[in-house]
Amino acid sequence: MAETGTRNVTFSSKRRNNSEDLNGEDLILAKKSMLSAPPRWEDPAAALAGARHEFGEHGGVNMSIEASATFTVMEPETMRRMFSGELGPDRDFFIYSRHFNPTVLNLGRQMAALEGTEAAYCTASGMSAISSVLMQLCSSGGHVVASRSLYGGTHALLSHFLPRACNITTTFVDVRDHDGVREAMVEGRTKVLYFEAMSNPTLTIANVPQLCRIAHDKGVVVVVDNTFAPMVLSPARLGADVVVHSISKYISGGADIIAGAVCGPASLVNSMMDLHQGALMLLGPTMNPKVAFELSERIPHLGLRMKEHCHRAFVYATRMKKLGLKVIYPGLEDHPQHGLLKTLANLAYGYGGILCVDMETEERANRLMNHLQNCTQFGFMAVSLGYYETLMSCSGSSTSSELNAEEKSLAGISPGLVRMSIGYSGTLEQRWAQFEKALSRMQDTLLLNKN
Repeated sequence: MAETGTRNVTFSSKRRNNSEDLNGEDLILAKKSMLSAPPRWEDPAAALAGARHEFGEHGGVNMSIEASATFTVMEPETMRRMFSGELGPDRDFFIYSRHFNPTVLNLGRQMAALEGTEAAYCTASGMSAISSVLMQLCSSGGHVVASRSLYGGTHALLSHFLPRACNITTTFVDVRDHDGVREAMVEGRTKVLYFEAMSNPTLTIANVPQLCRIAHDKGVVVVVDNTFAPMVLSPARLGADVVVHSISKYISGGADIIAGAVCGPASLVNSMMDLHQGALMLLGPTMNPKVAFELSERIPHLGLRMKEHCHRAFVYATRMKKLGLKVIYPGLEDHPQHGLLKTLANLAYGYGGILCVDMETEERANRLMNHLQNCTQFGFMAVSLGYYETLMSCSGSSTSSELNAEEKSLAGISPGLVRMSIGYSGTLEQRWAQFEKALSRMQDTLLLNKN
């Protein structure tokens, strides 16, 4: 795998002329320069440990929280120089926290190290990260090629909001069909290829290197959502130009924070913070620095948490399959992309912390979840993922409800698909006994109903 190393990134607030607007070729050239060194794999945890550590103002081992909305200057001339772009965050000159904030900037450094990108900046939500990137890379009349198996909110953004509000259209494809992906790209119009590294909720694994080669041959920027597989997969190290995250999930780990991140070349992050044309600067999905501080304290133990999420998911999926359940999990050898995942993944972390059980009908899915939560306390019926407790939802009627029946069918989402984000509270055997007990009660109920 190619690895770019941790870089000292220069962020600038300098105004860009229209002729200097960032385009796909800029990003692809930046990516090629980052990958010019001989490919070298680095464990994401090692990359995080090598990132700059920010100490507190008075020598504290933890960074200080810069909670100010605005920043003072010592000389009147300094403010003019900041707004003209001569002075910026790279030299510790800050204007206003909607632009750059020191605490949020530090979290961005950690995210860049995690994903192996040149830079990163964090936002108020995962959806704000996704929408800001797409609006920065695409202008009115632009075109996106996207996976048809996406989080419902992203699908709605691409299929409804962006066409109406921005005149940006999307062609949805099966990313496993590489010829179909190539044919969907319109020369001169397609700006972005968008997909999830591990799809929500079907757990399809994208062939990131091959998809990046197809897109780059056409001058198209590759944006990958890696929310489902931090540490497990490193899309930027596999060739992606931009990686987006909902930090609310695994990276937070506590189901108590809403946040997002954009990871990619410094040129992209700078363009998104441009005072005149930057999507992050002008749309304002600003992360609270107190939230950034909280998250920066959780990232260092993300690797330990991911290993346990993934280990338990693998054990449960293996046992569920032996019980005769229809299980979807990339770590099982019968998963269609199991072999592909083994070639792409950072295998020290496992195969992902999410599994799906296909109960075929919504009624049976609801009955299973009811028993698991209300009879045996195996987990909670709730959306989201990455929590220390197991979270369960019937995807078709919840997080993928934005898709119509035909779109769900094309994406492979059955009415009874139960998505489980496997937690790590309690002991593994304790939780497994709760699962077996719930399944037994459900089967007993079915027999009683038949009689």
